Amino acid sequence: MLRRDFIIRNKTGLHARPASIFIKTANKFKCDIHLVKDGQEIDGKSIISLLTIGARQGSMIIITTNGTDEKVAMDELINVLNSLED
Repeated sequence: MLRRDFIIRNKTGLHARPASIFIKTANKFKCDIHLVKDGQEIDGKSIISLLTIGARQGSMIIITTNGTDEKVAMDELINVLNSLED
């Protein structure tokens, strides 16, 4: 299992379009993906869950990946989050 802390820098946070890009990427992988914000853990492949945690600019999230392609998934998800920065 891999774990990374990430601070959301995108002005709009993980809402609508940025969230859909993240979820589309996450669903390409077989491994389990979870996010934690303020102690609330969600399925990182669920758009509804991602939208409900309210990850705004400045929010710290924890991303975990666990499974056969966990390293590639983590690298790509971090790249997606970094690309969303304004």
